[in-house]
Amino acid sequence: METLHGTEGHKRLSDLVKGIKYAMLTTQSSTGELRSRPMFTQDIEFDGEIWFFTSASSGKVDEVADAPQVNVAYSKPDAQTYLSASGTARVVRDRLKIAELWKPEYKLYFHDGPDDPDLVLLCVAVTEAEYWTSERNPVLRFVGMAKALITKDVSQLGEQGRIEIS
Repeated sequence: METLHGTEGHKRLSDLVKGIKYAMLTTQSSTGELRSRPMFTQDIEFDGEIWFFTSASSGKVDEVADAPQVNVAYSKPDAQTYLSASGTARVVRDRLKIAELWKPEYKLYFHDGPDDPDLVLLCVAVTEAEYWTSERNPVLRFVGMAKALITKDVSQLGEQGRIEIS
């Protein structure tokens, strides 16, 4: 398994996430249970952080305050791309950053727009990620599976890698 670092890791993670609108954010409750929920990812260049809009009154805000270690999972089955990113989350109340990331369609959830008093950002500083990709074409994917069965070489099934963000 290849491990990427620095600029190369940032670029690979950005390329993998590009075009995937929703992620599953996993937090830990005060009693230790893991909770996952879908979140809309901001379509910005990855710089080591993943940003989400959320309600200050949501349970995930309290969970992040108590246990900031989270996981963000992405899946794009039609492209055979899967990604699991671990990191530390924090709540950001910066109105300038909210305005910078705001899009009109978010008014559906936050009726008062970027000035909605319940609107905050959840920022996940990614520390590491693992990804899996495979050939998109089903025929070529089948050929890779056949080769892997014959040669006992699972590298024929696609690419798996690790990204470490410092």
